[in-house]
Amino acid sequence: MPYAFDLAPTIVRHLQSIERVRETVRLTVLPPATAEVLRFQASIRSTHFSTAIEGNRLTLKETEQVVQQGRQFSGRERDVQEVARYYQALQQMETWVEGSQRITQERIRKLHAILYSGRRAKATPYRDGQNVIRDSSGQIVYLPPEAGDVPGLMRELVGWIRSSGKELPIPVVAGVGHYQFETIHPFYDGNGRAGRLLTTWILYEGGYDLGRFYALEEFYMQELSNYYDALVTHPHHNYYFGRNQADITPWLEYFLSGMALVFERLAEVLRNELVDKDIDQNALELLRALDHRARRVLGLFRTQQFIRSSEVAHLLGISVRHTRDLLSAWVKEGWLEVADPSKRGRKYTLAEKFRVLLN
Repeated sequence: MPYAFDLAPTIVRHLQSIERVRETVRLTVLPPATAEVLRFQASIRSTHFSTAIEGNRLTLKETEQVVQQGRQFSGRERDVQEVARYYQALQQMETWVEGSQRITQERIRKLHAILYSGRRAKATPYRDGQNVIRDSSGQIVYLPPEAGDVPGLMRELVGWIRSSGKELPIPVVAGVGHYQFETIHPFYDGNGRAGRLLTTWILYEGGYDLGRFYALEEFYMQELSNYYDALVTHPHHNYYFGRNQADITPWLEYFLSGMALVFERLAEVLRNELVDKDIDQNALELLRALDHRARRVLGLFRTQQFIRSSEVAHLLGISVRHTRDLLSAWVKEGWLEVADPSKRGRKYTLAEKFRVLLN
């Protein structure tokens, strides 16, 4: 095993807590519209807190407005672009998981490209020079491995992630993956956001998505100094002088304690939303007819009667033209109806028989 850590008693206790909540979520049945709202809110929190960690100035509410409505904020164009692209990258990762497309170096590089340049960008190459991380005073905090070593280290990491899920608990694999990605620092910039997305990707791929109702980034942001301190596992700042062989058990204790806390909070939310398991079978049949994009759009009707193509485009991270084709198809399928047929103000509403999904 290329990474040094022990499954200490505290780690085992956190894993037991995580498994209890995982089973609770598996047995919890929520109204479909409620589930979609919780899922969307989690994706907004993930987007907001992961970008806020890197200094993004948008609030949680403003982040939601950017994603859902495409709202712009004067003087904060870079912040707007950053959260919009993070949300796109999160959606791309979820699409790969849904399609059983496994973690690869190429997809990690593509994910990073979306973070920086949007969906159409080509995969970002690994850095070809040295990267130095400094604190606000200019002091060197960390000196990552040399550029020539990055491809080999990333190949080793991805191979380890793909093979270790059979031997180790997935949350442990996710924690190690997060730490090692940040240690390698394979890109010139954006390693924090890309690493946190990779962590979520490992959890989702390994069956720890929990309905996609949670955002680990919220825990990191609550005590940001603790997050950065936990990533420092060796007193020397040079990768080759100790970081490459450091015992990362303390990091795993931090990471899994946060994951257990976030999962416990989710369990409390679900207890408040818990409904009787005898859900209307007609509603379940209607829900099965909707794909993952339709279910996401369904959540919009929880708070509004009508939707527009621009709102759906921003929510799904696709072009308005593609959205219009999608909406037309959904109208033909019968779950959407055209409420206003005018070109400029075209609006859609939920078909009457599908309103049972909002109850």
